[in-house]
Amino acid sequence: MSHPDSIDPISLAGVKAKGKRPYFFKDADVERVLSITMAVAGELAVMRQRLDTIEALLDARGHVSREDIEAFTPSAEQEAARSRWNQEYIARILRILQQDREALSRPEEVTSEAAGNKLAED
Repeated sequence: MSHPDSIDPISLAGVKAKGKRPYFFKDADVERVLSITMAVAGELAVMRQRLDTIEALLDARGHVSREDIEAFTPSAEQEAARSRWNQEYIARILRILQQDREALSRPEEVTSEAAGNKLAED
């Protein structure tokens, strides 16, 4: 195992799977922005869990150490609450994609932009 100081996080950030990158959107820039957004969202989710750990330890003990944080294992109830939060969080982040997908099944529905333009014409 290598020493933690010998790890180069910059070079590790560039590691990718072999083969051509799959794209799901027509515009590669959209794909890039979504990828960045999801990476930041993942980091925030981890920070949220770490904060939840700190709060739980403070409630239980009144103090907290780094060792306490690293050794913490959430209860089944805490884990379920974290899981619910993560699901709701991802749903909020990806809401626009879900709404777009739902709109495909309702092409006759008027968009708010179209309604606004119609009102402006009248």
